[in-house]
Amino acid sequence: MTYKMTNAQGRLNVLSLFSGCGGMDLGFEGNFLVHEKSVPPGSEHAGKRVDGERVLLGRTRFDVVFANDILEEAFVAWSRYFQREGIYRRESVVDLVKAHRQGIKVFPSNVDVVTGGFPCQDFSLAGKRRGFDSHKDHHGNLIRGEIADEETRGKLYFWMKEVIDITRPKLFIAENVRGLVNLADVKEIIQRDFSSADDGGYIVLPPRVLQAADYGVPQSRERVIFIGIRVAALNARAKEVLSGSPIPDEYDPYPCPTHAYTRAGEGLMRPVVLQDIFSSLEEPDKTTDPAQRFYSKAKYMGAHCQGQREVDPSRVGPTIRSEHHGNIEFRRLSAAHGGKRVDELARGMIERRLTPRECALVQTFPPDYPFVVPCPGDGRRFLLSPSAAYKIIGNAVPPLLAYRIARRVEGLWELYFGTGVPDRRADRAIP
Repeated sequence: MTYKMTNAQGRLNVLSLFSGCGGMDLGFEGNFLVHEKSVPPGSEHAGKRVDGERVLLGRTRFDVVFANDILEEAFVAWSRYFQREGIYRRESVVDLVKAHRQGIKVFPSNVDVVTGGFPCQDFSLAGKRRGFDSHKDHHGNLIRGEIADEETRGKLYFWMKEVIDITRPKLFIAENVRGLVNLADVKEIIQRDFSSADDGGYIVLPPRVLQAADYGVPQSRERVIFIGIRVAALNARAKEVLSGSPIPDEYDPYPCPTHAYTRAGEGLMRPVVLQDIFSSLEEPDKTTDPAQRFYSKAKYMGAHCQGQREVDPSRVGPTIRSEHHGNIEFRRLSAAHGGKRVDELARGMIERRLTPRECALVQTFPPDYPFVVPCPGDGRRFLLSPSAAYKIIGNAVPPLLAYRIARRVEGLWELYFGTGVPDRRADRAIP
């Protein structure tokens, strides 16, 4: 079952770019299930316990009113979960902006926030780190022949800036892989370009790397976050504070950690580990959940190859990558391949890779997110296959990390743009 809530007054509209299967969108709206150990006790934003070890996070003020991505499989997953028609555009952001320039109504009015996880493959430590010099175009195809420099995959953040020019949101949030900050002056170039949006009308704060495991996500995953705020929308005090340095804690839009993975401090919870989220899952041969039943059957290829490790249930999980199913880590290896889950092997559990559902839970997607969809009446074919599921899950922003950011921004909205009084219900110390 998917849990939905009716919108209340005072809603804030979110325009989502490079939306993928909806990790950022889900996090910004809230109202989804997470493991109870991901939520500090007494948190004002956690609702009632819903099914055993999970709690329902509270609904935020944000509504996603526009989403886009070029991937069909991402569209299928997003649409089946959110169940909204006419919101998701399966077109390149380049083509959307060009359509707008031709006088076509593309983007909604009254946009409060723009979010976007612009493509990260060209900046990733796991890739070839081409940065701005991408070998692919904005549709993800290999470049053959002449193409405008700004239309390559490595320059798509520029088109996010163009959408900000058009829609003039009060605030925008862009995210990418940590590897971006280590590529020469790429981070500074992107920060400067975002600052030029709306003729220099945005304060773009120094980007910060957030470790997802510090926010209750059961994986080590680092993302660099850019936050820009429209100067003309700020009240006088907020404009003065945000234009200076350093920014006082009470105005800082980056959320404080809730879990002690790379941070230490009083009140932080212990990191959420894999056995916390896997304990209630049935093995693939005993479940009716397609995302748990169908998984990669790629054989073990030797310890020297990527993705051939066995995950350790007692630890925070590795980064879930957007990989072909042959590079997905193993839930357990056989004794012959050096498997360490001796008790599980003794109970007859077989060597296998992580399932799409396990990967999705590591990313903090709720357990009802439809990541594997068999064709009706034909169990051998898929509307959304396990291989496609691995790809879009690995590409996503962890919804819980996005939720922490959204709640912090929500709590500062009045401080920035209204009366100058923060919403204490969205204090930095709670999720």
